[in-house]
Amino acid sequence: MEQHRESAGLVVGVDDKISISKAFLLGMQHVLAMDLYIAPIIIAGLLTMDASSTSFFIQMCFLATGIGTLIQTGFGLRLPVVQGPSYVPIGALAAIGGKLGLNAMIGSLIPGALLMALMGYPLKWFAKAVRKFIPPLVGGTVIIIVGIALMPIGMGNIYHAPGAIWTNVFIAAVSAGVLMTCMLLGKRAKVAGTFFRLVSVLIAIAVGTVTAAFFGTVDFSPVKEASWLSLPKFFPYGAPVFDLSAVLTMLFVYMIIMIETTGTWFVISTVTDSELTEKRLNRAAVGEGLGCFIGALFGGTPTTGYSSNAGLIAVTGVGSRMAIMAGGIILVALGLVPKLSTAITCIPEPVINGIFGIVCVAIVANGIKVIQHISIDDRNMMVIGLPILCTIAVTVLPKEALNGVPDFVNYILSSGITVGALATVILNVVIPESKEKKQAVNQQVA
Repeated sequence: MEQHRESAGLVVGVDDKISISKAFLLGMQHVLAMDLYIAPIIIAGLLTMDASSTSFFIQMCFLATGIGTLIQTGFGLRLPVVQGPSYVPIGALAAIGGKLGLNAMIGSLIPGALLMALMGYPLKWFAKAVRKFIPPLVGGTVIIIVGIALMPIGMGNIYHAPGAIWTNVFIAAVSAGVLMTCMLLGKRAKVAGTFFRLVSVLIAIAVGTVTAAFFGTVDFSPVKEASWLSLPKFFPYGAPVFDLSAVLTMLFVYMIIMIETTGTWFVISTVTDSELTEKRLNRAAVGEGLGCFIGALFGGTPTTGYSSNAGLIAVTGVGSRMAIMAGGIILVALGLVPKLSTAITCIPEPVINGIFGIVCVAIVANGIKVIQHISIDDRNMMVIGLPILCTIAVTVLPKEALNGVPDFVNYILSSGITVGALATVILNVVIPESKEKKQAVNQQVA
């Protein structure tokens, strides 16, 4: 186990036994450093929810992600992966909820979630589909695309956060600088260095928040107004409505989510040096489907394996399933205790997104690791390069360009990750490769 951990460059291995207190400390670090509440806030804003409804919606998303994390890490993929609200379906959910109502939005999520689980077991189709359509070339490219697509989101959140723009930039730079310093200390020092790397994100959040306090941009007053306990209930928006067009749209969106999350699993397997066997992939599909189904039951959004979590593992060297499962318990608590979830959302945006920028860099670097042993000939150059170009093109596409286009097209073009992932899969299938190289790839995958 120790040799396996060292080969992956981890400080705490996947199945290492750690104390409960240490597990919760390291799990809290993952929860704090990830933008798990951003997607629900965006969706709530697009649906024009009031403050109370928005708070409840965020809580239910926390609850769903916590349960999904426990399922995926404990019984599904059985690797340290944090589930979180996916960015991919934001446009589709906002359109469906806005036109057909929240009960139709929830109804559109259920069939796709159940189908996803069935593809893992009993059908056992998922692993075969991954082997055929998502080889390391595609998986690694999708990881790179995810990192690139998330970078503008993090930077934009810094620029548009409350307060003066250069103050926000300075706070973000301090947070990122502290994180990088801790990472470098973790590589060069011994005992002290290991400590700094393990809790590097917590240290960066603390220093960044203190820095923000000097500029008067920290406000924890909403915590006082939040209640202590809020129990969930099934279908809080009423009985689900199953509209055919909405269900078909979300089936397509789920396919994109699975491409995205499979890319995340490739990163997790790379940074933890763990093999993605067919059995593990099929179990992961069940875990993903159940997580999304539970999210729909409680009125949340589809959950997916978060790429930023994989980046955090690379940054901190913490690959412990115990730590991530402790993080899942913390997320469940955040879903039940509004004061806690409100406190998380009060951490200044420049602090979180300064750290998030470094995590995106780690995501891209790990995507490169996945494809580094693949020969970059003309074909593979196009399979890698063109989707990245498409991702950037969609990211900078003016929003008014989507006015008047069909809803289905709007859903796709609203997400650079969706376009990039689709382009990668399609190009890998469409562009032929030599027979010799195809045989070599098949042997490598086998």
